[in-house]
Amino acid sequence: MKSQFFYPVYLFIILFLNSLFAGEDHSDFFDSTLTAPREVTKACLDCHEDAAKDVMATIHWTWEKPPKPVPGHQDSLSLGKKNVFNNYCIALESNWPRCTSCHAGYGWKDASYDFNKEENVDCLVCHDQSGTYKKSPAGAGMPAEGVDLMVVARSVGSATRTNCGICHFYGGGGDNIKHGDLDQGLVNPSEDYDVHMGGGMTCQDCHTTERHDIKGRSMAILTDETNRVECTNCHEAPVHEKERLNNHSKKIACQTCHIPVYAKERPTKIYWDWSTAGVEKESPKDEYGMDTYSKKKGSFGWGKEVQPEYYWYNSKSERYVKGDKLNPDELLSLNKPSGERTEDISKLYPFKVMRGKQIYDTGYNYLIIPHLWGGFWKHFDWNQAAIDGMKAAGLEYSGEYGWVETEMYWKLNHMVSPKDNSLKCKDCHGKGDTKRIDWIKLGYRGDQQLKKYRD
Repeated sequence: MKSQFFYPVYLFIILFLNSLFAGEDHSDFFDSTLTAPREVTKACLDCHEDAAKDVMATIHWTWEKPPKPVPGHQDSLSLGKKNVFNNYCIALESNWPRCTSCHAGYGWKDASYDFNKEENVDCLVCHDQSGTYKKSPAGAGMPAEGVDLMVVARSVGSATRTNCGICHFYGGGGDNIKHGDLDQGLVNPSEDYDVHMGGGMTCQDCHTTERHDIKGRSMAILTDETNRVECTNCHEAPVHEKERLNNHSKKIACQTCHIPVYAKERPTKIYWDWSTAGVEKESPKDEYGMDTYSKKKGSFGWGKEVQPEYYWYNSKSERYVKGDKLNPDELLSLNKPSGERTEDISKLYPFKVMRGKQIYDTGYNYLIIPHLWGGFWKHFDWNQAAIDGMKAAGLEYSGEYGWVETEMYWKLNHMVSPKDNSLKCKDCHGKGDTKRIDWIKLGYRGDQQLKKYRD
């Protein structure tokens, strides 16, 4: 079959090209002593004249996309990490120095940051091969104290899994906290851990890159279907030998069967209750050895080898944005996937669903952006954190706050298991504990294997 032959040949070509164009040795470059990060950038631009301009045109730099239609909103909106809510550390505004420690630039410490200065681009965070480069945890993107910039600059080469993972594995404040399917284990995994990375592929093999623009978008933030990475980019349909499986793949995404669990080795956070924060008390460890409480952050729940939840998805999603009204008596979805089983373009996908409780304005009935870094985490006063955060965000604050249950969806794409470990018929069709599909929730009358429920 064409598709069975295509993938190994494609992988061989990619690995060959990776080795051929691994990057030039920079160990003899940079004759003058470099003591400031922006000096390094200027030195890089002596040869790579357009690199900063290219970076500055990407979402890695801007943290937002040009305005696009957003389901549930009349006007097109510009969305990105810069201005959306999550139910981890909530929002960027008023918390810049901490949140922007993963920005691909230097010095984004407040709303006045100049995105047009080329010397603000951080070349080292993506290209360091010394293993010694670190960002300061609350340094607005600046290197940590003690980093030898000359050593790092002379080591640079093509970005590796480690370079990508420095930010993407550690979102939310620690390894695998946020995504659930991205962690340090992907740097050197077995094929059981991830069949692609364990087979020698790199991040860029799927997230192809042109002029520093990296293909792929997270549905946790953005709402449209553009610039997505799909399994069918490499795996040409029909993929399976069995016709029944190929028929299933018309309505079921590859990831649904091939990612039976996520957080395979490292626990991921699945619940966060901010309402309990601010009290000095013990933090017992859970079964995975993870903290279940922090005075700064509240109460946590963790999961390991977690079974995904399944929802119809048409590559678009709803999005709660700043100032949207909410009903405090209902669960608030921050980014619910759009899709119905009756839509031709919808498929069943696996998700990590992060649930929590966060602060909202009881007068205006919208979410509050609290000032956490240098604010609540110092004085533990939620009212003051709301006053300061909402001022920075440009939103009115009524002076009264409460707590609302929220949920956030993270589509699973990594930790793909080998085909022998993928889901079998009885995992979704069957009785008792073997069945993982809620047929009623998905719009069916019951298990589609049973004639009495089959549509």
